Amino acid sequence: MSEGKLYTLAEVSEHNNNKDCWLVIDGKVYDVTKFLEEHPGGDEVLLSATGKDATDDFEDVGHSTSARGMMEEYYVGEVDKASFPSKPTYHAAKSPPYNHDKTNEFLIKILQFVVPMAILALAVAVRFLTKKEE
Repeated sequence: MSEGKLYTLAEVSEHNNNKDCWLVIDGKVYDVTKFLEEHPGGDEVLLSATGKDATDDFEDVGHSTSARGMMEEYYVGEVDKASFPSKPTYHAAKSPPYNHDKTNEFLIKILQFVVPMAILALAVAVRFLTKKEE
């Protein structure tokens, strides 16, 4: 395999249709346009791998040694790894500070339960007291 030209991911991404299809696999750029109709998985599989690093897609399928050997005839160059977008970094969601003293919250929850129960008990007591007087 001869040394090819260095392409940016943006340049490779422009080749994303069935008349002009380039892929990036293991940092190498392949023009697979002529292979689209012959690909056993169909051209959609190859077209869906354009515009990104298709290495994982390629490896997940488990291509044979002969398939790997065929790649050489489609090789056009290398991709500039610096042209890949940086990986997104994880940012934890902002949460309110931890409240060690939950007394107020606990008291409110208790009152939300106790007050309606007290009203219900009072209503039942009034009902029974007025029934006895009749």
